[in-house]
Amino acid sequence: MAKQFYTTEGLQAIAEQNTWIALLPEIGLVLIALALLCLEIGLSKEKRSKAIIWTAVGGQTIVLLGMAAIIWWMPFMSQMSFGGMIQHSVRVDWMRLFFLLSSLGVSLLAIPYLQRRQLPQCEFFHLILLATVGLMLLVQSGHFVMLFVALELVTVSLYILVAYCRQSSLSLEAGIKYLVLGAASSAILLFGIVLLYAAASNPQLGASLGHPLDLNALGFFIDKNPNNTFVLVGTVLVIAGIAFKIGAVPFHIWVPDVYQGAPTPVTAFLAVASKAGGIFVLYNLLTDPFLQLDYFLIPLLSLIAIATIILGNLSALPQHNVKRLMGLSGVAHAGYLIMGVTAAMVLPWTFNGIFFYLIAYLLASLAVFGVMSILAPEEDADQNLYDYRDLAKQRPFLAVVLTLGIGSLAGIPPLAGFVGKVLILYAAWKAELYLLFGVALVGVVLSMYYYFKWILAAWNRNEPYPESKNEAKPTTISPQLAFSQKAVMGAFTIGTLVLGLYQGMLYYLG
Repeated sequence: MAKQFYTTEGLQAIAEQNTWIALLPEIGLVLIALALLCLEIGLSKEKRSKAIIWTAVGGQTIVLLGMAAIIWWMPFMSQMSFGGMIQHSVRVDWMRLFFLLSSLGVSLLAIPYLQRRQLPQCEFFHLILLATVGLMLLVQSGHFVMLFVALELVTVSLYILVAYCRQSSLSLEAGIKYLVLGAASSAILLFGIVLLYAAASNPQLGASLGHPLDLNALGFFIDKNPNNTFVLVGTVLVIAGIAFKIGAVPFHIWVPDVYQGAPTPVTAFLAVASKAGGIFVLYNLLTDPFLQLDYFLIPLLSLIAIATIILGNLSALPQHNVKRLMGLSGVAHAGYLIMGVTAAMVLPWTFNGIFFYLIAYLLASLAVFGVMSILAPEEDADQNLYDYRDLAKQRPFLAVVLTLGIGSLAGIPPLAGFVGKVLILYAAWKAELYLLFGVALVGVVLSMYYYFKWILAAWNRNEPYPESKNEAKPTTISPQLAFSQKAVMGAFTIGTLVLGLYQGMLYYLG
């Protein structure tokens, strides 16, 4: 079979399967990224800024609307193309739409941030677009080669974005830490893939494969050899590599430092898009090639989820730096999502709850990070919880956006985050993951403390500083918000309220 695959006839047969029209959104983003470079070179300095912003934001909006039209009018049913490298499905299309929404939201938040600090705009938008393309290809991967290449496109773009504020020592430090630990996680992932390849291509084992890196074929081999040592070790290493990307314990040590040092819009992209990409890849692997290892993976993933929820929430309790707080709370959210993915090995419909949770997390996180980017001082890594004192009096609009965003992250009804947590907890209960269910409830209660501490600081002018902050000064309030900024922040907030009151989107997920 492998020899036939590499013949001229075999390659021609594969070429006939190439569905380029299905990749039009990714092709569109690449063309926009190239257009930005052309504008940077060809336009004068006076015209360059507006042209780049309009091209980046307008282009992403058009691609986003086009992706929504594809889902609504002509969704691609479950099929493979490009020789099995790419897999299409309605769920994959929804995730592609999710990444486009994340990219557009982060780009809108980044515009005033970059302008205030006089940072290059073209390179930032270019890298965000490339990272988004990588994420969209990542969730469509039907082959380990495609998965690894797409993942590296994402991580290399993020290495640069994390260290984008070159004048900030904390940003450069965060970039180096993310680079070193990210390279180690990629090596772990690649080693796991190699072990799976070695096992699945061994002719001495039953059901050996001609294409051992194809995810569907690999699932057939694992079904016949579920106790093979190479399979088990390779699977654990692959999951470990993915766990780093989503910030799960014990691979979460990079999260607080990188979240703190990275520019705030980049932190938002890491918190939302990067985490969502890792979760969906984990979901794909667990519900397809690794499904027959449920006897082994459900206890392992339950242990990881429990540790992630507990350590994430406990580490966030004493935090006063808001970016580190968001990072560690994001670790806890990764634990809840891993709980949902674990339940999906038993209950196929759990994907709906996972996706709804991600949408709720996106809206709430972008609202909170939006407020943080507006109020951030020149060195935004130093934002302190108590710098938000009396925000409600000075900027009531921002205080309301911040409060509703934090409330959704905490799981307060009737906000979208509450519904997302209920769906995940319900799935865990129905999957009989009772210990995980109980730990998740405890984690939700713990999170109320540090989330409400932030809300209290924003609404209480008499909130005292801790002893170490007696000489601290409140954050300097930025100039009056532009209408576009208010519209973006208001859209995130309204979305959080609407999805909390009406969950009709679950019907369309299939």
